[in-house]
Amino acid sequence: MRHHRSFLRIRLLLLILHLYVGWRLIPDLAVGTIGSALLGAYLVASALLIPLVVRVTWLNGRWLAWPVAIMTGLFSFLLGFTLVRDVVLGVWAVAGSPSTAILTSSAWLVLVATLMLAGYALWQGRRLPPVVEVDVALETLPAGLDGFTIVQLSDLHIGPTIKGGHLRRIIERTNALSPDLVAITGDLTDGRVDELMPELESLSRIEARHGTFCVTGNHEYYSEAEAWVAAFRRLGLRVLVNEFALLEHDTDQLAVAGITDLTAGYYVDRHRSDPTQAAEGMPQGIPRILLAHQPNSAPAAALSGFDLQLSGHTHGGQIWPWSLLARRANRFLAGLGREGRMWVYTSRGTGYWGPPMRLGAPSEITRIRLRQAEGASIAQT
Repeated sequence: MRHHRSFLRIRLLLLILHLYVGWRLIPDLAVGTIGSALLGAYLVASALLIPLVVRVTWLNGRWLAWPVAIMTGLFSFLLGFTLVRDVVLGVWAVAGSPSTAILTSSAWLVLVATLMLAGYALWQGRRLPPVVEVDVALETLPAGLDGFTIVQLSDLHIGPTIKGGHLRRIIERTNALSPDLVAITGDLTDGRVDELMPELESLSRIEARHGTFCVTGNHEYYSEAEAWVAAFRRLGLRVLVNEFALLEHDTDQLAVAGITDLTAGYYVDRHRSDPTQAAEGMPQGIPRILLAHQPNSAPAAALSGFDLQLSGHTHGGQIWPWSLLARRANRFLAGLGREGRMWVYTSRGTGYWGPPMRLGAPSEITRIRLRQAEGASIAQT
């Protein structure tokens, strides 16, 4: 009942915002009765369809998935530019009322800018993610592990608009990096196992010396997390549920742990996120790497003695200016940060969620090289 009321409030807010955009733009566009009716019909359709973006299980496999996703991104830019226009016109009105020509040209400028920026953001969102190189110096790293490479994939969100073909291209680029280990830090899927398993087949073809490790993200728990854990394991992924694995790399050892998402306990009680449990029994004096979907896990992870935490979840904000809100909600937004003596790397994500767009927060495939602390630099490119 609580979720139903929240969904109704979101629908009401979206309707009000669409009415505002229509009220501020349509009269000034001067497109006549038919043009105004068509624009009004589009805004009504947008207001009704955008809330479906959170109904990913319903959208999977339906032709509506792409229109809903595109409309969501378009309205984000349309609302933003409409607000900016009103601020400018408000300032202009102090000196005198803007002319009809100014009102018309500025309304059209909003539409053109929306389409152009949305097109650019669509290209940014759908392109093959570039490789981001990160060096991290660890005090506990022995010489034999200097240069150990971890390729991190995060927030792939295979679902309504990200399918198997896009994932195959990502896996091909990942394999070309010849990683020692691949880490998938949650939100791999959006939907149920029976809907999406055919799209995930290429995960079984990841090539890494020590295999592929993954943890659950919050989106796995929106559908059926326990079924997804079993499915990932069938694909050959090592799913870490508040536990660790000890890797033997030539003559040296490395501990790789993983915890469930911070919200997991609300959905599956025995999946309650616990970095202390994940570190239990871990040998002393060896490098300790933690996979944790949310960067907000960092304080507890640092207290549990980890050297490096790899996270995702934030998407780097995905679309500016929403990144400003994402920054307030997360301890780290993107890139390399520090929690006490522990390093935290937060990926901007390899996929996207909702609108297939990115602006100011490009997607990434991250290659992390572990370096000895003495004489090593920490770099991000």
